[in-house]
Amino acid sequence: MIRINELSLPLDHSADELRQAIVKRLNISDADLLNFTVFKRSYDARKKNSVILFIYIIDLEARDEAAVLARFADDHNVRPAPDTNYYPVAQAPANLSERPLVVGFGPCGLFAALLLAQMGFKPIVLERGKDVRSRTKDTWALWRKKVLTPESNVQFGEGGAGLFSDGKLYSQIKDPKFYARKVVHEFVRAGAPAEIMYVSKPHIGTFRLTGVVSTMREEIIALGGEVRFESKVTDLVINDGQLEGVVLASGETIKSRHVVLALGHSSRDTVRMLHRQGVFIEAKPFAIGFRIEHPQGMIDQARLGKYAGHPELGAADYKLVYHAKNGRAVYSFCMCPGGTVVAATSEPGRVVTNGMSQYSRNERNANAGIVVGINPEQDFPGDPLAGVELQERLESRAYELGGSDYCAPAQLVGDFIRGVPSTAFGEVEPSYKPGVRLGDLAPSLPEYAIEAIREALPAFGKQIRGFDRADAVLTGIETRTSSPVRITRDNETLQSLNLRGLYPAGEGAGYAGGILSAGVDGIKVAEALAKSMLAEVEHTEVQSN
Repeated sequence: MIRINELSLPLDHSADELRQAIVKRLNISDADLLNFTVFKRSYDARKKNSVILFIYIIDLEARDEAAVLARFADDHNVRPAPDTNYYPVAQAPANLSERPLVVGFGPCGLFAALLLAQMGFKPIVLERGKDVRSRTKDTWALWRKKVLTPESNVQFGEGGAGLFSDGKLYSQIKDPKFYARKVVHEFVRAGAPAEIMYVSKPHIGTFRLTGVVSTMREEIIALGGEVRFESKVTDLVINDGQLEGVVLASGETIKSRHVVLALGHSSRDTVRMLHRQGVFIEAKPFAIGFRIEHPQGMIDQARLGKYAGHPELGAADYKLVYHAKNGRAVYSFCMCPGGTVVAATSEPGRVVTNGMSQYSRNERNANAGIVVGINPEQDFPGDPLAGVELQERLESRAYELGGSDYCAPAQLVGDFIRGVPSTAFGEVEPSYKPGVRLGDLAPSLPEYAIEAIREALPAFGKQIRGFDRADAVLTGIETRTSSPVRITRDNETLQSLNLRGLYPAGEGAGYAGGILSAGVDGIKVAEALAKSMLAEVEHTEVQSN
């Protein structure tokens, strides 16, 4: 296989034009190009008035590849293609009696369970929430009727918090073993659009993701795994530093010496239980802020210029960072093109926002979090749970400011910058359900955060024209950008620093930030757990002989 990097073509090119561009680039005949696949397709829109081209990475097979590669020995854009296939690291013995547990069935737990099942380990998944269809109904009840189900909502249930988001599948993690390719491949096998294998910023969208997740669950079950919903873990069984099992809210104890802990970032009660049990936990950075909404057409024009609305480009996105005078970093988070702002609380008497897009990304508004970084060493040194407590206080305050009925507090950008309450909307209509109440957002966040965001918005307006338009809408509050704690693990074994058999993983443990990185971490932990189980089996067999 040969890989070509940096192959550029116009947006409206045909499939045959792509093929001929490959042939021309390699200076071979059409007959010598046996087949090719698109590994990645991206575009550069940083200069909106210049020509926007698709930029390809192509993997191909050709006749006499050695001779072709020899001609391009000095060209770093023509190289042997790496092997991106996934190869299992273990296979469970047929007589294995112990079954590993996977606590949590978000992206990390999903892939940990899937990989363990594919390797023959027949995992038992314990998910505190409901199956994907049931939790969707419960989530809509909050959005439409202001009825919250604490164990079945945007945060808890099959698919995790990522289910009600943009379904984004891109990340900046280092991935030398191409685990991300495995994640995306499994999504496609389960029914996701094939294009997510090669577009630069792939997404599935919430409605499509629900079917994909349920299909993957059925594969886990077909391979001998078990998925138990409404099975909340409330305690651990520990013997001399070794995890022996877990206790459910029902009182049932399930024994296992190998447990993947794939909590979401909102499992605060479970984190407190771990802390009481002495599991090593430390505070980690996270961020707090608001959701901001603009007309998607405005973002398209600002980002794509004359190419705004081009069907091959779709809705435009953005990524912004600003360093405020008070030392705080302000940045855009989880930008959702053509999406909506959604109610994302999992606890009574609290308001949390998040963003969501469907696959089409054709809603009228663009939204993103505009958030301020929180540094534990600076803001609450020495207390691993102080970040959790800060989130809770702010969310309770937002609930009060929104009217104490799960509506969210909101303010127009112009009024927020001037420090005056808002009383009426402009052209931008907020999308948050069950609704917003206009007023003053200043009391909803610490003073340093308000000060930093007020300073950042005009600066962002210089990067994206209209970003600080007076009638853009800020909706409060965004607090669950990532977990405020890390359940620290050993770099080699991936087990807890002080509890053998516990494998902290994913976003809730502080090792991921989004669907793709969580899925990758699930694969890593599944491999580590499988190797550990096999090593124990081999050790036992040696002793018995």
